[in-house]
Amino acid sequence: MQQEINQQRIQSMYQMLLEMGSGNFTNRIERTEQDDELEALVVLVNMVAEEMKESVFHSGFINPHYTYKNLVQTSFILDTDFIIRSYNSAVPLLLGFSDERLHNTPFSSILSKESLPIWDSAAVGILHDEAYNSILPLAYITHKQLLVPCFCTISRLKHSTSILISSVTTVIDETLLAKALVSVEDTNLLSGFSSYADVQLIQHVYDYILKHLDSPLPSLKELSQIFGTNDNKLKQGFKLLFKTSIYQFYTNERLKRAHLLIQQTTIPLKRIATIMGFNTYPNFSRAFKKHFDYAPNEVERR
Repeated sequence: MQQEINQQRIQSMYQMLLEMGSGNFTNRIERTEQDDELEALVVLVNMVAEEMKESVFHSGFINPHYTYKNLVQTSFILDTDFIIRSYNSAVPLLLGFSDERLHNTPFSSILSKESLPIWDSAAVGILHDEAYNSILPLAYITHKQLLVPCFCTISRLKHSTSILISSVTTVIDETLLAKALVSVEDTNLLSGFSSYADVQLIQHVYDYILKHLDSPLPSLKELSQIFGTNDNKLKQGFKLLFKTSIYQFYTNERLKRAHLLIQQTTIPLKRIATIMGFNTYPNFSRAFKKHFDYAPNEVERR
């Protein structure tokens, strides 16, 4: 039994590391009452996630396969027995649960063990105060058994017995690529591709370009030779999957990195233009302004 529990704890850490590797530093692993090496690792992983979120998240260093969206609000409507009667569309995206798992289930079933005493105390106040309104730190449990800490606003609704619980947190919205690679059996994905392997090949090209932004972009023929395909298949496949050409993608990503260097460093603008592979500063400035609608020297430097 203990071995099975330990396997579950290891699986939680594995999932947490995958989330961090994808650029998501929002989740946490729920603590247990164990006092062993695994629990020490859980503490360390949670600490790393917190440090990364504070130190890196705000600077824009994110996984290229994801795009951070603005803060997203999640809302639950509970009855007086604290059963979930309704919720907004962001809830399933955040927690990963199906409608069957969420609808008509106790609100406490999606809370962490540490949050239960806080919630139980709040529940007493909710039932005895028709004007109840409070902000509490609660942590939701996702379907992957990871925690999502939130500050939740809890209040009684006017002219109703219902209870509103809302929170704001950061979620990651998957790009076309991430959604595309969810399932090999996705018939919509394979439309336009002869096989799933072709989609993966385009993925590898995407990754290759991102890893070599500081180098000149190989010609289409050279890229085709690198990845063992033909240039037409590469050109059409990239356009189909990412809705842009290889060259335009390469240029846009260089400009994004240049923008980050301007914001976060004191490197001279001309030097940044050279680092990002532009032959002259005027060429860089024109491309930058066309992409961002303002010139490099208008960016506020930290």
